[in-house]
Formats: sequence, C-alpha cells, structure tokens
Amino acid sequence: MNEEPDYTSTHARIYEAVRRVPRGRVATYGQIAKMAGMPGQARLVGYALHALPETMDVPWHRIINAKGEISLLPDPDSSLTQRMLLESEGIVFDARGRVALDRYVYRP
Repeated sequence: MNEEPDYTSTHARIYEAVRRVPRGRVATYGQIAKMAGMPGQARLVGYALHALPETMDVPWHRIINAKGEISLLPDPDSSLTQRMLLESEGIVFDARGRVALDRYVYRP
C-alpha cells in the first residue's frame, strides 16, 4: 500500500533548510532538497516554496535554480521582487540575469 507523503512534515524540513541560508548567500533547489534529507527532490522544494504562507518567516528569495537564475514564476512581479530582495543583500546579477554561484552559493 502506497501512503501519501506527509507534506506538512516535508515542507517543514524544507523551510528549516531554507532558513539556514544566510543573508547575502543563495542556495539551489537541489541543494535545499539535499539539506532537507531529500536528495534529488528539487521540484518538491519548488512546490513547497510556492505553497509557503506569506505569514511564515522563510527567506524564500535566496533559493535559485542550478543555472544561477531566478526560476520563472507565474507572477512576473514575484521574480522582480526576488531579484530586488537578493540585490538588497548584496547579490550581484550579471548581464544575463545570473548569479555567480561560485561566489554567492551557501556552503554549510
């Protein structure tokens, strides 16, 4: 019998991993999945962040894709907000809209 995953617990683990990413650093979806004990589940991290209640204090904006880019969001204003939040923390984007992962990625 297949049981449904406990999304509450799964999301909580993901949010806790995201909270460990310090100001001025970024992490990839895959990196957060690994930190949360779910290697290979980068998409699940994206789903969890998409479901994040606005009232929760989780620095979602520090999570980017493996190319160093902000993943496209359904609401273009959200992508702009994410970029502005990262820039306010000192993260620099290149002309292609990418973050230099070798410089800014969080290394626990």
